[in-house]
Amino acid sequence: MFLCDQCGLCCMQIGSSSLYDGLDRGDGICIFFDEEVRICKVYDNRPLQCNVDKVYETYFKEKMSQEEFYELNYKICKKLKENYGRR
Repeated sequence: MFLCDQCGLCCMQIGSSSLYDGLDRGDGICIFFDEEVRICKVYDNRPLQCNVDKVYETYFKEKMSQEEFYELNYKICKKLKENYGRR
């Protein structure tokens, strides 16, 4: 299982991928992200594309190992945190 710390940074950067077009409120931030408390309002029932484990099973399991997919996601997470001064 992918370990997400729910920092919300990925929710604030969805405009860079067409996978999230239906979730972008127009400024690159997800329509379900609550900026005030910095958490997804629908996390327990979030869309498929917001669930790393489900995205892997649906789109990537034939292309790479789960460990490779997680590593890619952790790298992106780390880069987002570095760009926003978080660790």
